[in-house]
Amino acid sequence: QVQLVESGGGLVQPGGSLRLSCLASASIFSMNAMGWYRQAPGKQRELVAGVTRSGSTSYVYSVKGRFTISRDNAKNTVYLQMNSLKPEDTAVYYCNKYSSSWREFDYWGQGTQVTVSS
Repeated sequence: QVQLVESGGGLVQPGGSLRLSCLASASIFSMNAMGWYRQAPGKQRELVAGVTRSGSTSYVYSVKGRFTISRDNAKNTVYLQMNSLKPEDTAVYYCNKYSSSWREFDYWGQGTQVTVSS
């Protein structure tokens, strides 16, 4: 059974930090690179960051230097440390497999809301 449970979102002021967590079922976590995605109001979902099973990472340009993705393979959990947050980072954040075909995924978790506002 596929399970993705995101947590850690909230309201934070510009310049603040949050750490998101995603607990995934072993069936999806153990064999795949994992990614964080986000969907801002009125916009399409976008890929934010990815981490391979060995820990190699990649980021969309807009978050490079501010966000850090990591994974704990023993806990089937992927994290997103977000620093220097900006209002334009406001979105619902989701985790899932990291893949170029992510738009075709038919399962997503509930996501976690991140709001950056003063």
